[in-house]
Amino acid sequence: MKRKLIIVGLIATLGLYLLSMSAAVPNDIGIQNGSLAPLPESPNAVSTQAADPQRTMPALALEESSADAIKRIAEIVKEMPRTHIVTQSDNYLHAQSTSLIFRFVDDVEFLVSTDEGVIHFRSASRVGHSDMGANRKRMAAITHAWNSK
Repeated sequence: MKRKLIIVGLIATLGLYLLSMSAAVPNDIGIQNGSLAPLPESPNAVSTQAADPQRTMPALALEESSADAIKRIAEIVKEMPRTHIVTQSDNYLHAQSTSLIFRFVDDVEFLVSTDEGVIHFRSASRVGHSDMGANRKRMAAITHAWNSK
């Protein structure tokens, strides 16, 4: 019985790993009509522009130029484990964060809105339904780092 459980566990782990490796970059990454993409239907995402109050978070206060803000965001993101920057411009940053065990990739985006005086963000898992709060925790940590400097 114990051996069967171990085999089932290994198969499940392998399946999750293969699922994570099959996830391609979503085609809605980037700025769309001056905003970040809407969140997927699944609850494994958060955004400052989300319509769903359960998946929204406050935007970051913009206290410097757009380019300086993105540079500062980049410094924070670079300190995060298993996270790398994919695209960076003077008003936008896209990073990918990979989970430790199953190698699931989350897309993390920032968009400076000088008109609103804020930095919007979006963090969404590529696959699955639940992220066990990983995207919210990540963005809360980034928000804390932003507000601490």
